[in-house]
Amino acid sequence: MLKYFRVPGRLAIKLEELEISVPAVLRKAGLPRDLFKQTRILVSTNELFALWRAIDAVSADPLIGVKLGVETKTERFHPMAIAALSTENLVAASEHMARYKKLTAPEEIIVELNKEEFVVGFRWLLAVDTEPWTLTDYCFSWMRSLARHGSGTSLSPLRVEYVQQRPNVRQIERSLGCDVVVGAPRNVIIFRATDATRQFVTRNAELLDLLAPQFEEQLRQYTEEDGFLEQVRRTIQDKLTGHRPSIKSVSEALHMGPRTLQRRLQDSGSNFQRVLDEARHQMARYYLSNSALELNEAAYLLGFENPNSFGRAFRSWEGVPPSDWRETHRTTKLM
Repeated sequence: MLKYFRVPGRLAIKLEELEISVPAVLRKAGLPRDLFKQTRILVSTNELFALWRAIDAVSADPLIGVKLGVETKTERFHPMAIAALSTENLVAASEHMARYKKLTAPEEIIVELNKEEFVVGFRWLLAVDTEPWTLTDYCFSWMRSLARHGSGTSLSPLRVEYVQQRPNVRQIERSLGCDVVVGAPRNVIIFRATDATRQFVTRNAELLDLLAPQFEEQLRQYTEEDGFLEQVRRTIQDKLTGHRPSIKSVSEALHMGPRTLQRRLQDSGSNFQRVLDEARHQMARYYLSNSALELNEAAYLLGFENPNSFGRAFRSWEGVPPSDWRETHRTTKLM
């Protein structure tokens, strides 16, 4: 599984168009000042959520997520979205994005169609905290933009459903042009089935035939590499308790030699130390957010010699000591 999101550079353009200070947003989120100047803008799930919370705080506009999701210019659509617009209808477009989303982010797009309704949801695979509502609004608004652009109409969803309570329900209803339900079991946007199956005016079979093989080849490579890396990561986590697993012990568990393991990791763009760090990092976040373990107990379970070495490693991963991270997470959950 990919660990990072690629933040589109066009987000900075949209923020500036809405007169929101990009430097202020990045400063509030604790992200690099030159983030949007980087060639590939990669952030973790935690950083992505911090970015959207900062956008909410700096803008002070309860509808900022909705406004940022409004897009009418084709040139600002991601190549994957352009390919989706080349499909038959909104259902096919959403299924296309759901299939290939894993190539760009640790996120899933959930699609469900019945006789009356078409449901689309977003699941953040590595999330520890609740997703910011500005990000949820953005996703819903962007899906509406995709539907409108593809259908060539000003159609609106049937309704949107939120897990969290929202203080500005009436504003959202007017902005998205649909009913709003709060206290729902999941965050989803729902279209009428007749709208979702309406023929796209952007349908382009030739372009889709050109792009699809490229996506399929990327997906094949991703599946092979990610499957092997995940297998190594799980094996490391199984052996973590009380000691740092060696490449020899892990390779033996996988029924291959250490050199073969290292070579296959290199072929997948990784190495043993990196996968070990990822396995420890993943488990550290789990232990600190889902248990009452003392830090020395967590350090032992993660194979560190002592709490100090665990603390140094965790600070390199998250930028804060494990005790501070745990307290922040607990505070966030209570809010």
